Amino acid sequence: MKERIGLIIGSLIILIVFIAMLIQGNPSKSILIWISAILTLAIYSFLYKDNAFYKFAEHLFVGVSVGYGISVYWQNSFIRLVFNPLFITKTYIVDGQFHLWPLLAIVIPTLMGLLMLSLFTKKQGWLIRIPIASVVGASAGMSIPASFQAYIFEHTKNTLYVTLSISSFIMIVGVITTLVYFFFSKEHKGLLGKTANLGIWFIMVAFGASFGYTVMARISLLIGRMNFLLHDWLGVIK
Repeated sequence: MKERIGLIIGSLIILIVFIAMLIQGNPSKSILIWISAILTLAIYSFLYKDNAFYKFAEHLFVGVSVGYGISVYWQNSFIRLVFNPLFITKTYIVDGQFHLWPLLAIVIPTLMGLLMLSLFTKKQGWLIRIPIASVVGASAGMSIPASFQAYIFEHTKNTLYVTLSISSFIMIVGVITTLVYFFFSKEHKGLLGKTANLGIWFIMVAFGASFGYTVMARISLLIGRMNFLLHDWLGVIK
């Protein structure tokens, strides 16, 4: 009962504020902006609790995203990389001569992609392991060296490149104490324990900075939507 009363009071307040903004502001006459604003408010309604408006907007967003993604993949992957090379441009024919390897470079990946559909069958479902293993293996082979270069070698080089400054001293201390904290072969007691505790402080500072950056990014998105609602939709602010 209390939840219903609170919902009614909150809805009335929002309605009054909305009417006042419509009277004082310059609402948009574009139907697309009105649809965007209503869907935005439907998503924000989840801040109160889960409701039908939020579910409708959520399902609409997921459905549109999936449909758009399928159309993009169909056009950019199948049509551009499979259909056109096989039947339109015929890249495997050069100067009137047939070349096998360009044809296999198209056919083999296409067949491996079709094996993903074997998931929908019970007897041949195991065939999906072949394309998954190929994709995971190729991705790991390409990403692991790049990740080592970007996140380990470069960081190690920058750590070893020491200058006479406070920031370099703090960086060296933070790296050493953090590594000591993750050294579990010996119990953290005495000097080792104090060093590990200092490493915890550096870890917490890093987590706090990362979380603060994430929050600020989300707040910037919120500011953008508020600017859309008050400026583009209602015209309250200029």
